[in-house]
Amino acid sequence: GEYDFMKIKVGSENQNKVKGVADAFLRYYKPEELIVTSVVVTIEEFGHPKNLTETVEGAMNRARASFLDCDYSVGIESGLMEVPHTKTGYMEATICAIYDGKKFSLGTGTAFEWPLTVTELIVNKGLDGSQAMREAGITNREKIGAEEGAIFALTNGRGTRREQIEQATITALVHIINPEHY
Repeated sequence: GEYDFMKIKVGSENQNKVKGVADAFLRYYKPEELIVTSVVVTIEEFGHPKNLTETVEGAMNRARASFLDCDYSVGIESGLMEVPHTKTGYMEATICAIYDGKKFSLGTGTAFEWPLTVTELIVNKGLDGSQAMREAGITNREKIGAEEGAIFALTNGRGTRREQIEQATITALVHIINPEHY
């Protein structure tokens, strides 16, 4: 009979997001079971999220805005969250929100601490991560999130943005693969 695909929409054209989400789903589903596509979403831009609430809501808004003719839509957002005992007071967290049309499943990827100057530029001057990293002289990339990510520069090439997104999606998928617990 007609083969039924699981349709997943990712609320971004950023290929790191699309590939990271697809790689996470591929850990649980066969390639022939999935169709992962990107959706352009226009989200009210409020600058770089300054706290965990803004970051989570940004991911949820992206997922909600891309839910159209699919089984699941996925929003990815990175932003600051307050973390005690850090040098700057914050870490940068990647949040994944998976939406099924009714409820959200949330997950997070690895978080890291921006350099002090970068954190100050984000918090006090409202710059985004790419702008702050450039102004601090750490990168000359235009949009690091669309490339290998700040994490790549800060880990000397050991960590990538795509991996952070994949990890965040894997942890959000916990709800979907274990529905009896949620």
